[in-house]
Amino acid sequence: MKLPFALHRLMYKLAVLVMTFGSLSTQAAEHPGYDFDPQQSRGGIGKFYMGREISGVMGHQGAGWLERQERTHEEMPDEVVANMTLAPDQVVADIGAGTGYFSFRIAQVVTQGKVLATDIQPEMLALLEQRKQETGITNVEPLLGQIDNPGLPANSVDAVLLVDAYHEFSHPFEMMQGIYDALKPGGRLFLVEYRAEDESVPIRPLHKMSVEQVVKEMSVFGLNWDDTLDFLPWQHMFVFSKPAQ
Repeated sequence: MKLPFALHRLMYKLAVLVMTFGSLSTQAAEHPGYDFDPQQSRGGIGKFYMGREISGVMGHQGAGWLERQERTHEEMPDEVVANMTLAPDQVVADIGAGTGYFSFRIAQVVTQGKVLATDIQPEMLALLEQRKQETGITNVEPLLGQIDNPGLPANSVDAVLLVDAYHEFSHPFEMMQGIYDALKPGGRLFLVEYRAEDESVPIRPLHKMSVEQVVKEMSVFGLNWDDTLDFLPWQHMFVFSKPAQ
């Protein structure tokens, strides 16, 4: 029996996916692509994703800024962690952990679990390891990631925290694919970004994100948009979740 052309085409696409990726379950999203236009750059890297120019990365030389005293009232880290409503036995990935400013706060909540503190800069992880030794907190595990891979095992984490980091990902699609795969079914993603809608927020434009832009980019992966918390002075705190099934 001769199969319809559309069915032939579908079977061909499925075969290509299986040969390319080995498993369809880890490739849930369709890559929207990147645009490169340095002439249109507004101070970022000249690479655009879904209409947004990607910003540069803050290097380890700025580690002191991450630990500035003013950060406690500008970003309210204890309140951020409290609003994650974590259980003591959960595994949490702090991606773009830097010096562990949030990692060590989370570790004191997940006392029976652990924090995977990931960063792409070995220098940041060295500072984090030093702080781990100084504090005696043992359930924080430094983890070296890559620019296109968070380095997390599939279905391994209950929650992921990204604080002022997502907008710096040079490969946001690949990173989010890795994060999506690492989340357990029903796992939650907490995304904290400076509010682009508020011109009074004293941060460079490329280091801000609007609700519309964040939701658009997360929708690529079929994440549920559960809430947007606006209790922070300058930032949105987004709550997304991976479908339970």
